[in-house]
Amino acid sequence: MSSEEDIFTLVGALPVGTIIPKPAAKGLFRVKGLGKRRGQSALIYSIPNRRSCEASYEKGINQEEWRKAYGQLLGTGHFTADWAKQNIPDCIREGYCNFTTIGGVFCLLGLARYEGRGTYSATAPAD
Repeated sequence: MSSEEDIFTLVGALPVGTIIPKPAAKGLFRVKGLGKRRGQSALIYSIPNRRSCEASYEKGINQEEWRKAYGQLLGTGHFTADWAKQNIPDCIREGYCNFTTIGGVFCLLGLARYEGRGTYSATAPAD
């Protein structure tokens, strides 16, 4: 994907029910669809409720947060928790799982790989 393409278009096209890969999650995180977070269009996903398997929580990452995170991944080759805390703080305050969801979706889309706690690295472009 080139830098001109809109990452949110790709993210928003993920089918409802898609499982988001998480490095150490207990339970399944699934795409719920598009909605609103912090005043913008956002990808909404469900996370397991540890107290009740009948009910799940919802979290979301908005369009601008996706763009900033993708710009960081493209610009430096890395997307880290430290960067996210500094640059998309409202997103991370909603839950640290938003960081691993961004990274997991980048992995799902073939844009990144998980390197270890708090770090995702850009994958090399295909020739």
